[in-house]
Amino acid sequence: MVLSRFWLVIFISAIVFVVFGLFSGDSYTIDHVLNGKKDDPILVSERFAEELPAFIKDSIKKAPEKTMIINRDTLNADTTYVFKNKTVKIYSGVQKSDGLLPTCKSTLLDLVLPLMAYLAFFCGLMELLIISGASGKLAKALSPVFVKVFPSIPKNHPSISYMTLNFAANFLGLDSAATPFGLKAMESLQEINPEKDKASDAQIMFMCLHASGLTLIATSIIGYRAAANASNPADVMLPCIITSFIGTIAAFLIVGIKQRINFKSASLVIVLMVLIAAIVGLLMYVNHLDLIGKNYFTSNLSALILIGIIAFTLIFSFIHEKKFTEASTTVFESFVVGANNGVKTGVTIFPYVLGMLVAISLFRNSGLFEIISNWIAFIFSNMGVSKEITDALPVALLRPFSSAGSRGFLIDSMNTFGADSLTARLSSIFQCSAESTFYVIAVYFGSVNIKNTRYALGTMLVVDLICVITAIFVATWFF
Repeated sequence: MVLSRFWLVIFISAIVFVVFGLFSGDSYTIDHVLNGKKDDPILVSERFAEELPAFIKDSIKKAPEKTMIINRDTLNADTTYVFKNKTVKIYSGVQKSDGLLPTCKSTLLDLVLPLMAYLAFFCGLMELLIISGASGKLAKALSPVFVKVFPSIPKNHPSISYMTLNFAANFLGLDSAATPFGLKAMESLQEINPEKDKASDAQIMFMCLHASGLTLIATSIIGYRAAANASNPADVMLPCIITSFIGTIAAFLIVGIKQRINFKSASLVIVLMVLIAAIVGLLMYVNHLDLIGKNYFTSNLSALILIGIIAFTLIFSFIHEKKFTEASTTVFESFVVGANNGVKTGVTIFPYVLGMLVAISLFRNSGLFEIISNWIAFIFSNMGVSKEITDALPVALLRPFSSAGSRGFLIDSMNTFGADSLTARLSSIFQCSAESTFYVIAVYFGSVNIKNTRYALGTMLVVDLICVITAIFVATWFF
């Protein structure tokens, strides 16, 4: 219900703002909102050639028909003039993201189809884990801890193994693997959900922990920083881990208090201490490496573990091939069945993803997001917050809506202020320490047709805010 209302609010407010801008004269055309593509120039005016300043008319006379004339003298450097017949179209600025119709196309081709391929492969592997009995053994081993965090889940339930694989993949920055494991976990939790159209306590806890984004190896962030010629691309790794870890603890405490979980459980305390010790140990190891060593370690550890999971699944299935025979199937046929289920899941979530991303596209291209972002930056600057921090806020504001959009702001901040600036480093931490909340809500709850997400969205946004505040303090402390 909350997600539906929020979707309507951003959609309708963006439409109203676009129409108002057109009729008030602030916008010359709204075609770019519907049909424009990211980084395309925006049409701001069209004039008869005779009405233009003399120096521009002289440039047009010297240029062939339909040639772009870019003026870099008295007008803005990004102003472009396109001559056609007797008129000149004037473009200024670039589009922040794809328009509504290109977003529909790119959602299918660039997002959902690759996601369906990942789902097919990893759901095929998970089918092997189920039939071979590996998932059952993993669930049995971890039940003592999970039943404390998820009291409504029966002991040894299959969802435990799926959630474990999802958390592990997130922890290692393996997004392509985390999503299929997470969707399988939601499907398994839905089987024991008494109210099928309403999120259960277990599903909310799982979603909030997943969205808190605890990541040990931020390979993509390190890659972006290396491409921007940062002196030490991995220097944001520790701040990212600290910020995302605090976000995860905050999510657990907020939801745990709401669900009245027993925080005094010895098994919970032990697991938390082991997790902290593992993180500290890995950080100490990585910290003593030189730059090349850090790059080598961070780029290979995640890949090796993913390959290890795949190899373990196949070898374990081969060793327990008898179980597949008893189920009147083979290892390969079971993989195909699981892959087919993954494709069906992808088809199910497509409308949810499309609806959310189209609304976000319209919201961004309407200019409303930019106004809100500027006002927030203005308020913070008047409170005495450093400009280096306010310049990074667009990444934090856009991150819950769109990973690609916030990534664009991150790269722009590195290009504008330098990869080693506080703004770029803080933007990197913002990008790494949270999930795309609205995308995650749409995908995961949409995959099991849950309409009432209860307090999940509110909790996830609060955790996002905690991560933003933590990131600011951590970045200021470190850099």
